[in-house]
Amino acid sequence: MTEQYLPEIYSRFRDRFPELSKNLEALAQSANAGPLDERTSRLVKLGIAIGAMAEGAVRSNARRALQAGATPEELLHVVALTVTTRGFPAAVASYSGIEEVLASDNQPDR
Repeated sequence: MTEQYLPEIYSRFRDRFPELSKNLEALAQSANAGPLDERTSRLVKLGIAIGAMAEGAVRSNARRALQAGATPEELLHVVALTVTTRGFPAAVASYSGIEEVLASDNQPDR
């Protein structure tokens, strides 16, 4: 992920807690080691973020999924899939955040 996508509060948190940040990065690398490719992993994480109604994580994983090669249609399909598991309100809330990501100038070139 490029620095331009990192919220300032996230960067300040990492600066304030460098050891925790280093350990969190190591944990993330360990969790990512597996048979799923980056695109699929990001789509799964997007679904988890939607289920948790974690607005920042929804946006972050939408951006990262796009960077990993996911299409806008795939992001929106994840939203549609959440309706029957997490419910309509969570799907609509995440749809709003994903629409903002798709409309932003920060999308990777396609």
